[in-house]
Amino acid sequence: MNYWLLKSEPNTWSWENKKKKITEHWDGVRNWTAAKNMKSMKKGDLAFFYHSGKEKQIVGIVKIVKEYYPDHTDVTGRFGMVNVKTVRSFKNPVKLSDIKSQDKFSHLDLVRQSRLSVQTVDLKSWNTICKLGGVKP
Repeated sequence: MNYWLLKSEPNTWSWENKKKKITEHWDGVRNWTAAKNMKSMKKGDLAFFYHSGKEKQIVGIVKIVKEYYPDHTDVTGRFGMVNVKTVRSFKNPVKLSDIKSQDKFSHLDLVRQSRLSVQTVDLKSWNTICKLGGVKP
């Protein structure tokens, strides 16, 4: 299993929207590195749901339920999307400032490449962030 982080502007697609929809496609990615990460996603992988913008915090977990396929919102036909399903909310959202304040997370793309919308997360960091969020890994 692989672990990921998916960023969304809460005013565009929030965790509350995601919880109501339960299973939905993750579209609109137009960065080649982020698209490459999405192509690597496998059914059953887990991802953090991250509110970008002013909030800058991880608020929940989703599961990849459909692997990479063409994105219907991309008129060029170059990019794709995956489908994700709501798994659980964090009891305590984990703020970017808390992650940045701990050296053990300095290797994460969230710290090093903060604008990347689809990122990898290693297992050790996944487990630690889940605990910070008040959920079992």
